[in-house]
Amino acid sequence: MRVDLHVHTIESDGLLPVEEIVDLAHANGVQIMAITDHESTQGIGKAEDLAKGFNITIIPGVELLTCYKGQEVHLLGYFSEVNHPVLQARLRELREQRTALAYDMLDCLKRKGFSLEWQDVLREVGAEGAVTKGHIMRAIYHHEGKGTQTNWPDIAGYFRPGGIAYLPFQKHSFEDAVDLIFACGGLPVLAHPGLLSNPEIVFELLAYRPIGLEVYYAYWERQKTLIEYYTEIANKYAILATGGSDFHGISVRIQLGQMDVPIEGVLNLQTYLLNT
Repeated sequence: MRVDLHVHTIESDGLLPVEEIVDLAHANGVQIMAITDHESTQGIGKAEDLAKGFNITIIPGVELLTCYKGQEVHLLGYFSEVNHPVLQARLRELREQRTALAYDMLDCLKRKGFSLEWQDVLREVGAEGAVTKGHIMRAIYHHEGKGTQTNWPDIAGYFRPGGIAYLPFQKHSFEDAVDLIFACGGLPVLAHPGLLSNPEIVFELLAYRPIGLEVYYAYWERQKTLIEYYTEIANKYAILATGGSDFHGISVRIQLGQMDVPIEGVLNLQTYLLNT
């Protein structure tokens, strides 16, 4: 069974609308899919309606940007349904805060000589979700990159620690995000731990409360080695293991449904959500 539990749409920083995401999932043979937009669940209802025609199961999800000891930590949340008023109120607040941070990131770039304007960034935004560094990166690529040697790895480096536009999002602690997901009937899963700036903190993060770990992840450079490593960690310290493509659009290297995700963790996730 083909599964993908980490998929983005234009409701956050993905390139495709929900309709195209569901069509692509069907074309790629995906039978269980989670929509996990950043700080937004706006596309989930439409995805659920469309997926019925293809017999695809949609697991409602969200991805939250959090902070732990000054480090950026991504946290996935999976739910049986996402209309909890506390969750939705907090997501609205977070979208506003992330958009304000993106504006400050753009200001950093402009002080370094970039000619990019806010309207250039907004042209990359496909819905009413937060404006994020992903939108700024695409705006740089389309605007500054024309006729220059600017490439995607260089652009991404501007927003990493030490980069000219790096501003950490510190308004949502990891602990608060975990508590929020549990309080609203969901299950938190630590996303792509191999991308943590200090991977050793994975043990502290998993020790806070019993949560899941994203083990099967598409973009790690040493994918096989890291999957084996985090499988061992998940078996010892997490309550289940998940995975997905972290799909953002058709131009990327890893396509929707291309990550092999064992069904055991998915069934454990569905059982957990059914009983909450």
